[in-house]
Amino acid sequence: MSTTALIVIDMQRDFCSPGGYADTAGMDVQRLREPIANIQRLLQAARSAGLLVVHTREGHLPDLSDCPPAKLARSVAAGAPIGSQGPLGRLLVRGEQGHDFVDALRPGAGEFVIDKPGYGAFHHTRLAQVLAAHDVERLILCGVTTEVCVHSTLREAVDRGFACTTVGDATAASDPALQAPALAMIGVEGGIFGRVRSTAELVAELVPPPEGGAGQPATWGQAFSGA
Repeated sequence: MSTTALIVIDMQRDFCSPGGYADTAGMDVQRLREPIANIQRLLQAARSAGLLVVHTREGHLPDLSDCPPAKLARSVAAGAPIGSQGPLGRLLVRGEQGHDFVDALRPGAGEFVIDKPGYGAFHHTRLAQVLAAHDVERLILCGVTTEVCVHSTLREAVDRGFACTTVGDATAASDPALQAPALAMIGVEGGIFGRVRSTAELVAELVPPPEGGAGQPATWGQAFSGA
């Protein structure tokens, strides 16, 4: 069993489609859709390699009882109050059209969906239990937004002892000026939050080499040993 999991973070209509939360808050949803093709490549490689795949969705109960007042106030300040009505249903509310995944990145059979009320995927969710049950030690992270939910999940994961790889071109920031700094800070102090790789590099690590090659497990282990 592989000890690596791919975490696809918040590729929902509320963040990646017109009429959702991000669009209402004035974000460029076309930019937030840019990672879709690379995430599809990662998913194909992860599935072929037998990795655990987890998809996360940010959203709240219909009565907003799990939405802290401070978070609700921030959404009001952004011009997109959580729970308000939009073209895709109530913004960031579970069960609404906007809360669900974009069609291009729907979970496959046997893949886990983690509904989260916060920015980090471990906060008030069962993600830690799912990873522990599958003996996962290493995480590959992709999705949106780089500076908020990806970074929040990454930092939570590092504090829990996971070795992490963030796939830079399979993430997107809400503001293009934030993308490079958000990725750069991962590598400070010798890679304090893990490493950043491209989709092509990750796919090359996950896909077994031609017959007679060294084999995927050795390549993957070497990659995480600092090579």
